[in-house]
Amino acid sequence: MDLDRIYAYRFQGVDRAKRQMVWTELAHFMYEQLGRPNVVLDPAAGMCEFINHIPSQEKWAVDMNGPFLKEHAAPDVKQVVADTLKADLPKNHFDGVFVSNFLEHLNSQEEVAAFLTKIYSHLKPGGRVAVMGPNFKYVFKEYFDFADHTVVLSELGVAEHLYGAGFEVERIVPRFLPLSFRGGLPVNRMLVRAFLAMPWAWRFFGKQFLVIGRK
Repeated sequence: MDLDRIYAYRFQGVDRAKRQMVWTELAHFMYEQLGRPNVVLDPAAGMCEFINHIPSQEKWAVDMNGPFLKEHAAPDVKQVVADTLKADLPKNHFDGVFVSNFLEHLNSQEEVAAFLTKIYSHLKPGGRVAVMGPNFKYVFKEYFDFADHTVVLSELGVAEHLYGAGFEVERIVPRFLPLSFRGGLPVNRMLVRAFLAMPWAWRFFGKQFLVIGRK
């Protein structure tokens, strides 16, 4: 599967400035949700929109596409070019990990479990992982409109996976963000900030889960 071409096609109509603005606000929101981590990992960094903007002191990004990672990662981000399931990362090192729209791309529930167990080994005791992704309960009609979606997940299944990997589950949000950047998200920075600060509004627009676990 040529993911570079697939993503170029998928995001061809998406406003890049809008994406950057939303991710800047989301990175600061997640910084608080993760307990203001000093050392943070994005194990599926993609365009590095999260890791570039989180205000942590030490930031790591993993992606298989080396040139793509080099192009998008900020100078203060440590780049690891590898399959995230096999990446050579330090044990008990990170205070926070953010997994965004990645688990649904894995090949099986067993692979999801293996990945989260690996993440557990890289977190310091007391460190947190936040997992965000499309909730099949609310997007079942659109779920397989994406060529790289393979594993069906809901917030409860992800919570079970986290607990199975050793985490204590601290927060389960069935509805958090809309499914994509093609529509539904407010476009003004202040409105995005206000939306993130009003959990009651998430249930009207949210189609992605957010689950937070602690080691």
